[in-house]
Order: sequence, then structure tokens, then C-alpha cells
Amino acid sequence: MAVNLTNYRQVQEKLQPFHAQLVAVSKTKPAGSIQALYDAGQRIFGENYVQEMVEKEGLLPKDIQWHFIGHLQSNKVKYIAPFVSMVHGVDSLKLLQEINKQAAKNGRVIDCLLQVHIATEETKFGLNEAELNALLENAAGLPNVRIAGLMGMASNTDDLAQVRREFRQLKALQVAVADRFFKGTDTFRELSMGMSGDFEIALEEGSTLVRIGSLLFGARNYA
Repeated sequence: MAVNLTNYRQVQEKLQPFHAQLVAVSKTKPAGSIQALYDAGQRIFGENYVQEMVEKEGLLPKDIQWHFIGHLQSNKVKYIAPFVSMVHGVDSLKLLQEINKQAAKNGRVIDCLLQVHIATEETKFGLNEAELNALLENAAGLPNVRIAGLMGMASNTDDLAQVRREFRQLKALQVAVADRFFKGTDTFRELSMGMSGDFEIALEEGSTLVRIGSLLFGARNYA
């Protein structure tokens, strides 16, 4: 199987001092590759596509924590609500309400991260600071979702100083949101940022969840 266990162990060693967790991004990769990484000790896997995630969940061990890290459409929440551990990219109140509705139907509470737009590219999804605050002001009374933190993607650039600034901006926003909306609780503590090319910077700037795919599974084949 095309799994780089040497890279996996090196990534885990780099995460340990920061007490961060690895989300192994397994989109487009076969169940056998996921199983190989599972056998090496990995338990959190991230998927971008609902149908693919549902199919893999049916084939693989039940103690896997499935994180949905793509752009989730409200009409597809029902398919992953029975088992998903965390949704990383919540960028609207409508989506949060639908996750709450479907979680309630399944007798579950689903952890959610609110996606913030920190990159320069317009193509990336996410809330700005005003939209984030407005969503949080209207998110009360949703007992079947737990807003666990923030998620963001840095600009796709070779300017690592810019990447660091964007990660630092997201961490500062997390601290401000925690102080305003989650004072006295410890539930709002996750910060999902950093991928294969920039996760070490993300760790230094406060990431608690890094989303790494190509370092572990190799390049993706979209053909």
C-alpha cells in the first residue's frame, strides 16, 4: 500500500511537543491504505466527499474518528450524521442548524469547527470576523452540536512569513472568540490549521489539529 510510515512517524514526533493531533487526509485513497495507517496507530482520518466517506466508514474499523474536512452541503449532512466525529468547515448558520437537526435524529452531539477565511485567494470558503461573531450570536439553542473551535487554510504561497501571519491571525481570533462566547468552558479549544506544506509553522502558531495527506499517502490521483 502507498503509505509512507517513515513520514507518519516523523510527523507524529513533531506533533508531540505541541500536544496536537494528526488528521490523516485520506480523500481519494483506498480503504486498504487507510487500514495500513490504522494498523500503524492512526485513528483520525479526514475526508472531503460525503459518498466516499460513507463507503469507507462501512469498510473500516468502527473506532476510527471520521472528520469531514471538505465543503459540506446541507442536504448531505444526513448521510454522515450517524457516525462523523467532527465537521471542520462549518461556514454558515444554516449548515450548523442542519447538523444539529440530523445529530438530534441520531441521538448524537457532533463537534463542529467554524471555518474562517484567512487566505488572500477568493476561492477559499470561510467566514470573516463579523460573520463569525454574527453566527455565534445566533448559535444558541442548538444542543446537538458542540462548537469546538476554528478552522482555516492559509494562502497557497511560497511566502512563509505571510502564511505565519495568517495562522497567527486565526489564533488571535480564536482567543478573542473564546473570551467573548465561551468564557468558563473548555469546549472551544481546537484550532485546525496546517497541511503537508505548512503544518510545522501552524504548530508553532497554536494549531491543535493538522490536516496532512500527501506526506502520508503520496500524491493524489484525480483521474
